[in-house]
Order: sequence, then C-alpha cells, then structure tokens
Amino acid sequence: MKKERRKGHVNHERWLVSYADFITLMFAFFVVLYASSQADKKKQAEVSQSINQAFQALGLFQAAALNAHANANGFATSHSPVPTTVVLRDELNASPAVREDLERIERELQGKLANQIAQHVIAMHIGREGLVISLREAGFYDSGAATPHPNSMSSLDSIASSLDTVPYDLRIEGHTDNVPIHTQQFDSNWELSTARATHLAEFFIERHHFGPQRLSASGFAEYHPVASNATAEGRGQNRRVDIIVLPRITPPSQIDIQAAELPARQASSQPVIH
Repeated sequence: MKKERRKGHVNHERWLVSYADFITLMFAFFVVLYASSQADKKKQAEVSQSINQAFQALGLFQAAALNAHANANGFATSHSPVPTTVVLRDELNASPAVREDLERIERELQGKLANQIAQHVIAMHIGREGLVISLREAGFYDSGAATPHPNSMSSLDSIASSLDTVPYDLRIEGHTDNVPIHTQQFDSNWELSTARATHLAEFFIERHHFGPQRLSASGFAEYHPVASNATAEGRGQNRRVDIIVLPRITPPSQIDIQAAELPARQASSQPVIH
C-alpha cells in the first residue's frame, strides 16, 4: 500500500526577506546622498573662504568692511550687511597697447607727484575703467568747499600737463564720506560731490584748454567708498575727486562738431576757477 505523500508547509512570510533587502538598499542609498551633500557644503565653504581671501589680498574688499556674519556652513546669513567698500582693481578691458600707454602715464605722474603720493593726498591705480588718479580732500579742498584751494594748483597743473597730450577721454568723479552736509551753498553730499567734479572739469577746460568733448563730470556722494566710513582715516580716503583716464577716444566727427561750438560757448561763459 502506497504511503500518501505529505504536503510541505507553505511559508507565507517569504516576502519579508525581499522587503528587508529593499529597505537596506534604500537606507544605504540615502546615507550616500547625505554624505555627498555634506561633502559639497564643505567644499563650497572652502571655495567661499578662498575667494574672500583672494579678494582681500587683491584689495577688492577691505577686511574691515566685510561685516557679514557667516553661518555654520561659511556663508553670509541673510541679515548680514552687503559690503560697500569696493576699489576698482578689476582687470582693465583694453588692448595691450592702450594698457601700456596708461601705465606710462601713471609712471610719469608718479615721478611728478612723488611728494604728494608720499603724503597720501594723491593715489593712483589702473582699475577696470582706466587709470584712476584720486585727489584726497585733505590735499586739495577745504571742508565743504567745491573749488580747490590755491596751494593745490601746482599739483593740478602737473596732472593737466601730463594728460593734455594724451588722446584719451577723461571722467571726473566727486565722492564724499557718509557724514551729512547742509550749508548755505550745498544741501547734500550729492551737490558737493557734483560741484567738485564740475569745477575740476572747468579747470581743465578754462585753464589748460582741454577740449570739452573729452571731459565728463559726475557726483556720487557717499555711495562709492574706497574705505570704511567707520574710522576718520577711512572717511578721509572717501572724500576725494577721481580723475579717470578712460581707454576711449572721442570719434573725430564728434570732436569737429563740438570744436565748432566751443568759441560761442567760451564767449558767453565766465571762468569759475581762479
């Protein structure tokens, strides 16, 4: 008599093995993702720190003005103030020949104005827009005055004699510190900075016969500082007039048109610089 074959027991929980393997794989996957994200944050923090150090070394940002507070990842928090201390030391966008010519002008002026540079009343550098000649208020202006004082005329004459023979356009910018001003002559730093730039442009035109088509003047008040306004020394550096020798030449057609208008304009105008 044949024995009846016994049926095996069916295991209904085998799916747990596959499920456990799946959960293990998912756990490993998310662990790898988390580790990668932490590594990326560390790399970003290192890159950010390296860039800040490079900017400070190049003079793009003054360390005293970088008041931004960093969070745990090394980035500025949303409530951190935006740095306002910027110096134009970016690469000049000009041909090698023009850059070499601006460097020659800078060397010539450095020789003529060595004493004023040593006394820190004149500073020069080649920035993103051209050769910047900074005239500090301490050496050229009385406080709150728009016209240069008489003992600064020799320095201005030296600058004019070097720039008169070059073909480049000039932009003159007035700047102040952040201390408000309100006098009978000027209601704000905007007016003072603009008046200083305009008077210096007229100085070049009237005293040294620069073509007006080469010149432009503008005032920036306290909004383009080169140093922190938190110190007296920084405020002194910010009170300045910048003469920027631009790597740009006015087209001859424009010169001809404006030169034809110049005699009539000069006949009707009165000098404002004495």
